Amino acid sequence: MNVVIVGCGRVGARIAVTLDQGGHRVSVVDIRSAALRRLPPEFGGKAVIGTGIDEDVLKYAGIEDADAFFAVTNGDNTNLMAAQLAQKRFNTRQVAARVYDPVRAESYRRMGIYTVCPTTTIASLMLDSLSTS
Repeated sequence: MNVVIVGCGRVGARIAVTLDQGGHRVSVVDIRSAALRRLPPEFGGKAVIGTGIDEDVLKYAGIEDADAFFAVTNGDNTNLMAAQLAQKRFNTRQVAARVYDPVRAESYRRMGIYTVCPTTTIASLMLDSLSTS
């Protein structure tokens, strides 16, 4: 499987390493070269410095042949724009975005973009931890 990941924070780096170790072709894009240092020396994928909402950067990362795309920067706007580009412009089959704003996450989910909202996920887990007895 060919995968492009925008954002090389803890989440992006972990996804990249896990997929790379599983034998997948992985490209990681981050605007900060320092972030790409989270990838270990044995990482066999491609590390690309640039913004995930630039079509040329995405093309260089391999978006045209990607089977899946993850947008996991710290910015909702960047993640949603990058996810829309992957889905609409490049027809990537599987697109997922991390979105902190629950309202926006639901809106984009209805538009067909798989969203993960840490805000609602963590709140639910914390509330589930409360004892009801």
